[in-house]
Amino acid sequence: MRPNITVSSLDMARLEALFDELPTAHGDADFRLMDELGRADVVEPEEVAPDVVTMNSTVRFAIDQPPREFCMTLSYPKDVAFGSDRLSVLSPIGSALIGLSVGDTIEWARPGGELFRLTVLELPYQPERAGELHR
Repeated sequence: MRPNITVSSLDMARLEALFDELPTAHGDADFRLMDELGRADVVEPEEVAPDVVTMNSTVRFAIDQPPREFCMTLSYPKDVAFGSDRLSVLSPIGSALIGLSVGDTIEWARPGGELFRLTVLELPYQPERAGELHR
C-alpha cells in the first residue's frame, strides 16, 4: 500500500509544465511519477504540512537495498549538477519522495524493475515551512 501524498498547487503546476516540455519517449519513470501525482492531495502552498516533502525541500531518507542513508535536496532537473547534493524529481528516488511525510515508507521500482523501500527520516528544510510560498 502506498502512503497518502500531498503536493502544493504550485509544485503541481510546475511539474505539469515540466512534463509538457519532456520528449514523448522520455521513459517509464516519468509515467510512474505522473501516476503518483494523479493520486496526490493538492493543496495551496500555505496549507502544506511542515513535515511534507515538497520541491526544493532538503530530505534525509533511507533506502533498504543497499541499506544507506542520504540527505539531499529534491530539485527540478535543470537545477541538478553532477556530484551535487541535489536529486532530480524525475529520478526514481526523487519520484518516490515527492509528497511523502516524515516517517512514511514507500516501495518503488528502479529502472530495471527491482523494488526498493524508501523511508523519509527527517525534513531539515522545507520552503513552505520557511515562508517561501512562491519560490
